[in-house]
Amino acid sequence: MTRVFPGEDELAGSPVNKRLLGLAEERKASAGLVADRPQPSVPDIERACLASMLRDPEVCVDLALAQLHGDNIFYSPAHRAIFDAIKTLHGDRNIRIDMLSVAQYLREHDKLDAVGGELYLAELELAVPTTVNLENWCRILSKYAMLRRMIGVLSNSLLKCYDADLDASTLVDEIENDVYKVRYENVSNEVLEVQGLIENEFQTLLAMQNGQRDVGISTGYSQLDEFTGGLKPGEMFVLAARPSIGKTSLALNVIANVAYKCPKPRPVAFFSLEMTAEQIVRRLLCTEAGVAESVFWNRSFQMSEITKLTGAVTRIRDARLFIDPTPGISIAELRAKVRRLKAQHNIELVVIDYLQLMHSESRNFKQDSRQQEVAEISGGIKALAKDLKIPVLVLAQLNREVDKAAGNARPKLAHLRESGTIEQDADIVTFLHRNRDETKGDVTSAEAEWIIEKNRNGRTGVIKLLFYPSRMEFVAAAPVSGAFAPEARKN
Repeated sequence: MTRVFPGEDELAGSPVNKRLLGLAEERKASAGLVADRPQPSVPDIERACLASMLRDPEVCVDLALAQLHGDNIFYSPAHRAIFDAIKTLHGDRNIRIDMLSVAQYLREHDKLDAVGGELYLAELELAVPTTVNLENWCRILSKYAMLRRMIGVLSNSLLKCYDADLDASTLVDEIENDVYKVRYENVSNEVLEVQGLIENEFQTLLAMQNGQRDVGISTGYSQLDEFTGGLKPGEMFVLAARPSIGKTSLALNVIANVAYKCPKPRPVAFFSLEMTAEQIVRRLLCTEAGVAESVFWNRSFQMSEITKLTGAVTRIRDARLFIDPTPGISIAELRAKVRRLKAQHNIELVVIDYLQLMHSESRNFKQDSRQQEVAEISGGIKALAKDLKIPVLVLAQLNREVDKAAGNARPKLAHLRESGTIEQDADIVTFLHRNRDETKGDVTSAEAEWIIEKNRNGRTGVIKLLFYPSRMEFVAAAPVSGAFAPEARKN
């Protein structure tokens, strides 16, 4: 008996085969949905990141490599080849990055023409006017790279789902695992076992006890150092007061103690959002000389005061003090500049005057959510201190509620202006307090208090100071001992 096979048209018209052909078309359409569309990318940001690394390699290369993880972080093959060259030269060969070294590497590997030649590298180096936004650019690149990887994982997962031979539960587990890898591949492993830490911390404590290692940087006010241990690496130290109380003067007194008065001067970065660099240096000079700045405005100075100023110039001239008077600096700009100063000059203390004059890089806050913006700034400052392992002394304003309190009431944590998160982020919160009426007229000195209201790793208390308005200087009311005592400084 001869078996008759159905024709192709008849086979295609059967219900079963209609379904099979439909599945095939759906699978083809699903694959085409991805294949026919361009992958998400930002060519301008890719160029900006590479330009930053070529323009300022000492700071930007390490910063970029710390944030850009995984393969194919750059979508453009040319940009990917340039980035791979920078990684290899910097990491494996320890060669300083510049246009010529990158071009030579690409030439050796027959990739220079493919990326556009030396001309494109030269254009790339001039692609951005500043590198301060590199950190934000890296975050954008990482986000788009994650989207591309997720597209690949989900496209592959969709094709797997059409394979009826696979067990459904096993397939779902595989897909979940693939998605999980994409989600967390850029999260650095910060979970550490105590076994790797306990011995080092024990030796650190012994070194502190034996005087072989400083607990923190001395402020020059011995009583404060006894309470706080000084300005410790990774800590955010807040000094808050109402306007015209003298918080900038006190901060400059601390800077002077750290930068050039102490036996072991340290590099300091001062970000002044309120005063010019010339005003700051003038105040430092007059305070160090013990001369009132007003004598120069009314031309009543004496030759003896010129002699004092000359001596002050000699003592301050070699201080490693770096002043940035940029008004309204953003937290992103601050991070970039501090990282650069840390890399180039190994600064050990950052001082910011003052927090509420800064703004965040997210300028989409509404007028009534200023507290949210201040919270972002405060968190950024704390993260900066922690990441670079240096102390940050930040000045802050108090709200008007402290003025409404009865009598000459001391400020409290609730008086911090515009954000309660400053209190949460800070390791130490202090207040400068005095009666402003006591410095009106021809007054030689006035009593003041440095109040330690929050101290995450120590005691709280009150330190008595004397304020000399003529030279804008705060001194300890009690006798000074230790490295900052007059006899010690003479030696």
